[in-house]
Amino acid sequence: MADTKREIERKYESDDSGLPDLTGVAGVAAVLDQGVADLDATYYDTADERLAASSITLRRRTGGADAGWHLKFPVASGVRDEIHAPLSDRVPSTLGALVRSRVRDDALAPVVRLRTTRDVRHLVDLDGHLLAEVSVDAVHAERLTGSGGKAEWTEIEVELAEGGDPAFLDKVDKRLRKAGVRPCEAPSKLARALAETGGKGQPRKEDRAEPVTAGDHVLAYVRAQRDAIVELDPAVRRDVEDSVHRMRVATRRMRSTFKSYRKILDRAVTDPVGDELKWFAAELGAGRDQEVLAERISDAVRELPPALVVGPVRNRLRTWSTARGEDARREIIDVLNGPRYLALLTSLDALLADPPLRAAAAGKPSNELAKAVRKAYHVLAELVDHALATPPGKDRDVALHEARKKAKRARYAAEAAAPGLGKPASKLKSSMKDLQKLLGEHQDSVMGREALKELAEQAQAAGEHSFTYGVLYAAEQRRAEQVEEELPGVWKGTRGTAGI
Repeated sequence: MADTKREIERKYESDDSGLPDLTGVAGVAAVLDQGVADLDATYYDTADERLAASSITLRRRTGGADAGWHLKFPVASGVRDEIHAPLSDRVPSTLGALVRSRVRDDALAPVVRLRTTRDVRHLVDLDGHLLAEVSVDAVHAERLTGSGGKAEWTEIEVELAEGGDPAFLDKVDKRLRKAGVRPCEAPSKLARALAETGGKGQPRKEDRAEPVTAGDHVLAYVRAQRDAIVELDPAVRRDVEDSVHRMRVATRRMRSTFKSYRKILDRAVTDPVGDELKWFAAELGAGRDQEVLAERISDAVRELPPALVVGPVRNRLRTWSTARGEDARREIIDVLNGPRYLALLTSLDALLADPPLRAAAAGKPSNELAKAVRKAYHVLAELVDHALATPPGKDRDVALHEARKKAKRARYAAEAAAPGLGKPASKLKSSMKDLQKLLGEHQDSVMGREALKELAEQAQAAGEHSFTYGVLYAAEQRRAEQVEEELPGVWKGTRGTAGI
């Protein structure tokens, strides 16, 4: 089993003078000596230090109160999510899976050993509650590959107590700076060890020059979506809220970009990748769609007067939601662990390393990007006009769903073009987002009615009342009608943003 905690800390350079007096820090009633611990940590990475390049650390550590395996993901400056697993001889499979999107099929091997003598102090308030742990770390680093270099240094580490106010670290920082202590330049012990023992050390970034041509802008957008997929992989595996949705959106954005910018990127290369993105989005979508429906129906039940909730409606909904949700999650994890997903990531890397640019890619953004955005809008316009002209019913539902998909494409086309086209593309992106949201509400109503019909049939088969499902169905029907009434006005409002 692995458990996770949020680590908020700051690191400082230290010399032989040791730890400055911190009793003067506001809120600190006492500084308690916790003794000295000897820590021995071996850090693992690929041969090309891929984890270090992403500011991720994976280590096996003995000594101290938290011996075991630790995997750390950056969240923000000085903030990391730390995932623990019990001590073992090999990298635990739970942690190996969380770095798979970066490591792929490459081996993880020891790269650096850090032996640290840690002198620990606790900063506590008047009630004896822990505010922060401060340690003076004497570090001995040894590179286990390549040069085999060694390095030594001493640093001060201040880690906020769990649930503490991050503003407290500012108070400690002020006191340390006043005593002449300065923050470390390296973001972590590993980064410093790698840099001082012959490794890369600091995170490496791809050469991402400022976009100039139309092709530059499209590739920058595609690259951002590839990065999002890779970075969200661990969050999806950990079932972090909204992570599946965000990953699915990244796949949609990329696939949509391939379609909108076929004059920029050769479709002979992008179409097969797009097909795989479509497959992957569908696999992710099963769980997300279920999530949205369950939340929608549950909210509707809560809003009903008690007299209209007849029978075990909440229990049936909970059972329906949980069973489907668990099945969907297992399927998603199976996909992430499968070879097809890894092959997709590899194909995205290859596409960005050797982009299939067409002649128009060298053109000015004001010409080539604008053409693609205008085309996406005109395709959408035809579909919306067709939907509005279609009588209410199933055919209109289908037409509005198609319009919704094209609204997304127009939005993503404008989003990709916005850095090159400026305010006009940004305005169109905003209006397309509003239109997409409205059409999405209509589609959610369509799907909600299908789910309610299924729930009613299940209730009837079990001898339960189906009255409440009928009430909810009628409310969903009315919401769809309201959207259809609002649509002409919202659509008319987009006309003023389409002049790119």
